[in-house]
Amino acid sequence: MCLCEREPLIWRDLNSPCNKPIVRNGRPPSAHSVHSFLHQYAGSFKKPPLRRPQSVIGGGLGSLMVMPRNGSRLDIVHENLKMGSDGESDQASGTSSDEVQSPTGVCLRNRGNRRISAEDLNKRLSLPADIRIPDGYLQKLQLNSPPFDQPLSRRSRRASLSEIGFGKLESYIKLDKLGEGTYATVYKGRSKLTDNLVALKEIRLEHEEGAPCTAIREVSLLKDLKHANIVTLHDIVHTDKSLTLVFEYLDKDLKQYMDDCGNILSMQNVKIFLFQILRGLAYCHRRKVLHRDLKPQNLLINDRGELKLADFGLARAKSVPTKTYSNEVVTLWYRPPDVLLGSSEYSTQIDMWGVGCIFYEMAAGRPLFPGSTVEDELHLIFRLLGTPTEDSWPGISSIEEFKSYKFPKYKTQPLINHAPRLDNDGLDLLMSFLKFESKKRVSADEAMRQPYFRSLGPRVHTLPENMSIFTLKEVQLQKDPGYRNSSHPESGNGKNRRQSMLF
Repeated sequence: MCLCEREPLIWRDLNSPCNKPIVRNGRPPSAHSVHSFLHQYAGSFKKPPLRRPQSVIGGGLGSLMVMPRNGSRLDIVHENLKMGSDGESDQASGTSSDEVQSPTGVCLRNRGNRRISAEDLNKRLSLPADIRIPDGYLQKLQLNSPPFDQPLSRRSRRASLSEIGFGKLESYIKLDKLGEGTYATVYKGRSKLTDNLVALKEIRLEHEEGAPCTAIREVSLLKDLKHANIVTLHDIVHTDKSLTLVFEYLDKDLKQYMDDCGNILSMQNVKIFLFQILRGLAYCHRRKVLHRDLKPQNLLINDRGELKLADFGLARAKSVPTKTYSNEVVTLWYRPPDVLLGSSEYSTQIDMWGVGCIFYEMAAGRPLFPGSTVEDELHLIFRLLGTPTEDSWPGISSIEEFKSYKFPKYKTQPLINHAPRLDNDGLDLLMSFLKFESKKRVSADEAMRQPYFRSLGPRVHTLPENMSIFTLKEVQLQKDPGYRNSSHPESGNGKNRRQSMLF
């Protein structure tokens, strides 16, 4: 119960003959910190001052508690703690001082000894629902932890997760090697913390070079991207020799899925997969994050049909106003023509061209622009969409790279001739992705509202970000016409599997 909701809080020394106020308006004398103040007046409580709680799961280090005469427990709760950008207290963050600052306003609350449950702990630390809490851990918290309604510092949260088993290599078991690249090796593994399968991306650390910049980008972005259509980064394990990223495990990528279907997908499934791509991208783009490497190998799918964006190694957060970025991004087949011609002034529209190429590939069963060089890629694009002119692409005639190639005057071809399985709504949507001028390409948010997706129903647009579209009864995968059980030799499968997660 709050004892000071409206009236100014005044503490008095009940043993003092004059009964003078010790604190007025929640502030101790300005010349004293909270600690020195409590030491000075410890005699008033007939007990030594209580030390700050050291439990790693408790509230911020800026909270203190006092014991009045009747023995009931009263907590001093800060009313206006400074919070960090992640919603945690900055007072005890990894970069802040351990010194406790004087509260600017306090409220005394009578607290009972409520038993801490696994559900309380999971909510407090945002743990997976199926986490296995170490034996005796909850009992330890019950004895040592202050109330859960106090802000949790970054340092406290990290220490708590470490006690449970996060950040430790021994918490994960390697099962199968899925692939190997220049900087990293990917394993299928199992978490001892949840008994679930995980993907372990083990990045080798060079003493001279340290962690690759792609790994740093991936970690920094994924830790803040929480969405049903973005792969989840569960844990990070750092040792002297390696940096291991622990991802949720998904059965295959979109390329493998299409191979298993003989590249003949149900058009209903094409629509569901495309919507999930757009849903994940729209979430990223609203946060000014560009993926920059969209391709079927970087879209992971589980056995339920849930599709998730993966491999954010080339992604980056885009600030405003526009900055200049590298044009050596996006796999060649999915790279937009403005980037192919050397443009480094781009925004979220760079991803939308790749979405169009993937949409076509799912519907037609073959890549749209499988060029072998930049010039070859541009030839394939212009053969289908027509060689750009000042009318179709203002400013194109002044681009030196374009002039140097001396492209023939190709005429635009009807898309229906190349993707006959798409209906008119599908063809219109495809064309809205494949615009020469990046600013004319449809955004991910706009694309989800197009008539092509009307059959999925209106509720797909109102789902919470962390909820799968398959929670809706009206969204169901169909059996793909070309489906066949995958029986690839292990060597070949291992060679191509999870290439999207390698540097």
